[in-house]
Amino acid sequence: MIRVLIADDEALMRAGIGLILANAPDVEVVAEAGDGPAAVRACREHEVDVALLDIRMPGGDGLAATGEISRLSPRTNVVVLTTFGEDRYVAEAMRAGATGFLLKDTGPADLVHAVRTAARGESVLAPQITRRLVERHLVPGDGAEDARRRVRELSPTERDVLRLVGTGASNAEIAAELFLGAGTVKAHLSRVLTRLGCANRVQAAIVAHEAGLLAEPPG
Repeated sequence: MIRVLIADDEALMRAGIGLILANAPDVEVVAEAGDGPAAVRACREHEVDVALLDIRMPGGDGLAATGEISRLSPRTNVVVLTTFGEDRYVAEAMRAGATGFLLKDTGPADLVHAVRTAARGESVLAPQITRRLVERHLVPGDGAEDARRRVRELSPTERDVLRLVGTGASNAEIAAELFLGAGTVKAHLSRVLTRLGCANRVQAAIVAHEAGLLAEPPG
């Protein structure tokens, strides 16, 4: 079962999301929270796999909570769920360690799919959104040299995996592009995340862009 936390200051919103997820046989809502600090505590107490966090909550917002959950409860994958679609919130959520970003008008089927995807540690941002955000907000700058230094520690295949992660490609798409098995891609990606010190593939995509990998041809 995928253990889910719902954090939103509106009880009706929490109830609505809970009803949607209750129809998924492999998903269980194990905790709810009305603010960021309560969400952080719940993730640790209930061994949460996926946390759905609202951005704006009194007493502590979802962006601050995302960073704390990434640090204190690394097993938990955070999906920021909000009515605010401005790119700057997405970029901030990505930098804080979120696995994904969804608007509250996401359909029920897409919400359940997003929870399952996040539970696997994969981004729930559409590839085109990932690429657009990286290009618009996370352009090479002060972090470029550090990113290139970190990437130099990777093998050629790991660099190719990271480059494709930077484009927003899924594991299946990476496997097809590099002629690798799905399990092999997952193993490579796990090593890439560890070596780069990234919490998830979205943070790895940021490193790929800052290091200039997206402009490189396949190795």
